[in-house]
Amino acid sequence: MPYQVPPETAHFVDREEEQARAFRAVAGWDGQSRPLCLALSGLGGTGKTELAFRIVRAVRDRYPDGVLYVDLDELRRDGAVEVSDALGDLLRSLDVSPEWLGHTFKARCRQYWERTDGKRLVVVVDNARYGSEVVPLLPASGAGLVVVTSHGPLYDLESGAVTELELAPLDDPHARELLRRLVDDPRLDAEPEAAAGLIGLCSGLPAALHVAGRWIRRHRRRPLARLLTDLTAELNDKGLPMVERVWDAAYRTLGPHAALLYRLLSAAPGASLTPDAATALLGRGHDAADDALEELENAGLLDTRSARVRLPDLLRAHAARCAARHGDEAEAAEGARRIVRWYLRQAQRADAVAAGTRLTLAPPVPPLPGTSDVPFATPAGALGWLEDERHALFACVRTAHALGLDTEAWSLCEPLWTHYLDHPHPADVTDAFRTAVHAAQRTEDTRALIRMRCQLARPLWEQARFDEARHEMTQARTAAASLGHSPGERKLAASVREFTGSLHAAQGDWARAATEFEASLRVHREIGNTYGAMLQTYRLGQAVAEVGDLQRAAELLESAHAQARELGRARMTARTGFALGTALHRLGRHDAARDLYEAALTGARDRAAEHEEARVLTALATLADDTGHQEEAHRHRTAAQAIRERNGGLT
Repeated sequence: MPYQVPPETAHFVDREEEQARAFRAVAGWDGQSRPLCLALSGLGGTGKTELAFRIVRAVRDRYPDGVLYVDLDELRRDGAVEVSDALGDLLRSLDVSPEWLGHTFKARCRQYWERTDGKRLVVVVDNARYGSEVVPLLPASGAGLVVVTSHGPLYDLESGAVTELELAPLDDPHARELLRRLVDDPRLDAEPEAAAGLIGLCSGLPAALHVAGRWIRRHRRRPLARLLTDLTAELNDKGLPMVERVWDAAYRTLGPHAALLYRLLSAAPGASLTPDAATALLGRGHDAADDALEELENAGLLDTRSARVRLPDLLRAHAARCAARHGDEAEAAEGARRIVRWYLRQAQRADAVAAGTRLTLAPPVPPLPGTSDVPFATPAGALGWLEDERHALFACVRTAHALGLDTEAWSLCEPLWTHYLDHPHPADVTDAFRTAVHAAQRTEDTRALIRMRCQLARPLWEQARFDEARHEMTQARTAAASLGHSPGERKLAASVREFTGSLHAAQGDWARAATEFEASLRVHREIGNTYGAMLQTYRLGQAVAEVGDLQRAAELLESAHAQARELGRARMTARTGFALGTALHRLGRHDAARDLYEAALTGARDRAAEHEEARVLTALATLADDTGHQEEAHRHRTAAQAIRERNGGLT
């Protein structure tokens, strides 16, 4: 079962009353139709998240079906959260494979309800701002528990199922206790007035006390009175939260490279970075980046609980203020250019490994001096990297567009297209592709604009936003009319026809879809694009079968199947074989259909493509029914259902 809570911190004080209330609420919950919700609120730095984890660790035995965690701030864009993406993260934690994820918010809600129905599990929702962000994430089980953290009360959560726990800053005795646990230092007793001043400076915030503890450990020879003077000196902005006094002082101890990296991290794409990405952001080489990260960790200005480089929200805001006071626009823009180009290069490399040769327009980014490339050994590894780094990649699209790096903005969306086909994140993808359309318009690159409009249309029609999708395709077709007659431009024009056909197919107009696929096929044959011709023959065969001309469909699909085998395209060989088998099945050629289904089943299992495996098993079950083999049909249907349940597909 998933367990997504980190190990316990070494030192924790107070909060006995809040924990006792939480434990009483858990013990007294009567398992109604909705889960118990514990809502922890308080100022930043009061330890809400750690208290949430502490409560969960204590009660986990009551919830044997797992503990899930989602940080809404990692999904927040311009102050708003796309809850569909949060549901997607939770569903993947519940072993829902990416290819089984619903494309719409409603579909993901249904999957989540089905996956959590009757489950005794915990969901931790960190950094919520509104109750409306939390409600869709409630599991469909009264035996579950939801723990929410927020800066303020969530008034729009339903009462009756919510136990509110408001965290105040630590009082002085508990703050003193925490500092003593963090620092076993005789100066705390030898200089009681300075120690009291230091505790007062931290304002009862555990986050500030941890930073102060690191400061004391680092400067073992200085009197506490001097440390207190240093920590309170040179305040640039009156009225800042007290905790910033500690962070300001820590920042002033940094060397040039560490200070620069800290300032740049305030606007870094995504919630966290790998060390290699941080190296690219700094732009001073590996050694300088390693030293800078070490300095930031020692100064207490980084979250060190994982291998990734992360600034918690309060520190990110502080880093932004340091950038405003001590940096300049030129250094920020240069850092943003470096990180955008580094991510673009890695994404292009991942795309090449995952998708192979395909239609792309952007020039490849050369290696960046002083940085390392991510190794991609397999297509699965490349796709995994794209998924792991998706937040940073989507943020890079927005950053590039804001900086006027329009070619980089739309170029990033080419590898994001490959990622989208296997890992649907409709809201983020729609936003990124729409930004790419604007970027391509500003560059006046007609080819890029056509491609980006086509890419934008697909997530729109998959969300049933057909009017918007038709608008994009109309614009793409209009622009395609101005393309020349080179093989590359004709190939792009043929792609537009294919996308147009796919839009018709999504709306159930298979006759018009067939017309577009046939037009695209002619172009690919004329320019000698063997793969494109095979693909359009396959799509045309599917469309012709849907309009009822099964004999012609079988001929087309047989041709596509033979071409896929000759090209050595394993996935397309399986897909064309399955489509041909379906046409032959409908024609009553059952033995031939069974052979093709069996081959497609073997191919799906060899590639661990369980979505395809379930589809083929269902087809085999229908074929067995039609030929009077009910026991065989039951066996195939049961196996298909088991795959759906295992992968979170709607039953």
